[in-house]
Amino acid sequence: MTATTDGSTGAMRPRVAAASETDINTPVAAGVHEAAALAVQRATDFLLSQQDAQGWWKGDLDTNVTMDAEDLLLRQFLGIRDESTTRAAALFIRGEQREDGTWASFYGGPGELSTTIEAYVALRLAGDAPDAPHMAKASAWVRERGGIASARVFTRIWLALFGWWKWDDLPELPPELIYFPTWVPLNIYDFGCWARQTIVPLTVVSAKRPVRPAPFPLDELHTDADNPNPVKPLAKVASWDGAFQRLDKALHLYRKVAPRKLRGAAMQSAARWIIERQENDGCWGGIQPPAVYSVIALHLLGYDLEHPVMRAGLESLDRFAIWREDGARMIEACQSPVWDTCLATIALADAGVPADHPQLVKAADWMLGEEIVRPGDWAVKRPQLPPGGWAFEFHNDNYPDIDDTAEVVLALRRVRHHDPERVDRAVGRGVRWNLGMQSKNGGWGAFDVDNTSPFPNRLPFCDFGEVIDPPSADVTAHVVEMLAVEGLAHDPRTRRGIEWLLAEQEPDGSWFGRWGVNYVYGTGSVVPALAAAGLPGSHPAIRRAVTWLETVQNDDGGWGEDLRSYKYAKEWSGRGASTASQTAWALMALLAAGEHDSKAVERGIEWLATTQREDGSWDEPYFTGTGFPWDFSINYHLYRQVFPLTALGRYVHGEPFTRTVSPAVSQTKGG
Repeated sequence: MTATTDGSTGAMRPRVAAASETDINTPVAAGVHEAAALAVQRATDFLLSQQDAQGWWKGDLDTNVTMDAEDLLLRQFLGIRDESTTRAAALFIRGEQREDGTWASFYGGPGELSTTIEAYVALRLAGDAPDAPHMAKASAWVRERGGIASARVFTRIWLALFGWWKWDDLPELPPELIYFPTWVPLNIYDFGCWARQTIVPLTVVSAKRPVRPAPFPLDELHTDADNPNPVKPLAKVASWDGAFQRLDKALHLYRKVAPRKLRGAAMQSAARWIIERQENDGCWGGIQPPAVYSVIALHLLGYDLEHPVMRAGLESLDRFAIWREDGARMIEACQSPVWDTCLATIALADAGVPADHPQLVKAADWMLGEEIVRPGDWAVKRPQLPPGGWAFEFHNDNYPDIDDTAEVVLALRRVRHHDPERVDRAVGRGVRWNLGMQSKNGGWGAFDVDNTSPFPNRLPFCDFGEVIDPPSADVTAHVVEMLAVEGLAHDPRTRRGIEWLLAEQEPDGSWFGRWGVNYVYGTGSVVPALAAAGLPGSHPAIRRAVTWLETVQNDDGGWGEDLRSYKYAKEWSGRGASTASQTAWALMALLAAGEHDSKAVERGIEWLATTQREDGSWDEPYFTGTGFPWDFSINYHLYRQVFPLTALGRYVHGEPFTRTVSPAVSQTKGG
């Protein structure tokens, strides 16, 4: 892909390749439907071949090199860094460096300051000399952009652990926060679950302020050697930023007078909170960042590395590592087996695989075994709600999520299981739990109810990514679709969800995508949900969405959207190089809207057929998943397989909600 400069933003706008530029040119002369049917068969065979013997699917999950850099820094801090791990991590990090010496946070993205700093420090740990050409280029770029002083707070915390930054010049995060009741602003449950799990251990780290001997200086990353920690001016008192900056100054003063017994008790309470939330596999929340900070916090509180909690935590971190054939070692931020398995099951069923196919039944068995039937942190806001749901990862019983639960129900209903009563019971619990997790505005967030406080994002500490979990269009859409399939399309709670979705439509006809990139994902999620709930293709909201999708279709027939749409929505909404997953999302929306025979659908199907590889898969280096909009992006390696197969299958076989996919669905829809 080549690019041209956008004068209004300075960003690089991609030039979308024409279909003739693709490496593969599968003939479609026999007709679009025939080409689609052939592509479905190839993709089905490929996806079936990727299933684990236990019944699950899991693709690699790429994020960025901060995962790898922080893994090395953790090992350095704990005194357990070894040469083989360091060498393998460095090999991966070097391979991700761009020509200009920087590291980006997503494929094809611009250089990112904090990512570049952390990668640079990791390579210094690996022995790369600061005057080596690739290192000198990186450090010069960092200095040009303000040096370490301009990095985000999390990066400066890592550097403070080794004395490369002063703790006094970081935002204060008191452990007494653990005692705030839920009605007090900025209590830990005002934060989204991923932020909550990170902030609690960081309160201990902030209170302890540890400094390990630095293995080398980092003067080359400072713009002013005499004043490496410059003080930034305060914002106006009357502004939110100014108010929270002054609150931070007050917390720094409180640190000096905090009662020692209270502080010590708060840290011990934080430790108990952390340990209570450690999963059976030793991890925390099934994701890497909370696990890293929890290990550091407990270590600072006296837990030695042989303690069972610590040993299990460190072992769990090793399971995030993917060793590649070239000897490089990549760290996944998390793993997505439940999400991947339910999406793969839906794709295969919609592609025509029999509902009682042994591999679908095995997948259903595995998903049923992953159901979470005990309360988690969500019960703080919903203490009377019985548990029932699914998480994203192998082990994350404290944090089932609403999105996975909805999609797992949709997947289970596509399988003809040998124990239908067991399926009905699990689905019933999942539906009940999802309904109970509806926010008061009618929408659904990913993990929590009414997690919409405006205050956490204002804290000086929270300068990276989303720290709250408000309802989003994509999650709400998946829940609405699931409820419709369960015969609850006319339930008042479903109707409230539909009303919320209609109110959230953008003026151009699209929907914002919180957990996938971006407006194409949001629109590809919402339109099928509205159609499943009974809105006709002639509904004005659906017609606006169709028009928008037709407008942003690329010349090659596919769809794509660059992550810059999160930052520059006007210029980048629905714009980017065509990808298999995003083309599939657009097609899923158009097919649900009744556009099966439209030219836009035909061209999109042709693009998928012509770009499919001989083994039935698709290539997709672009990041189309979202952790935090713009700040943290994800390349789910299975997206490029499951979504194209879903779209092609629906093109060939029809929409799933217009045909019976299991006895249970037939009964609910008939009632």
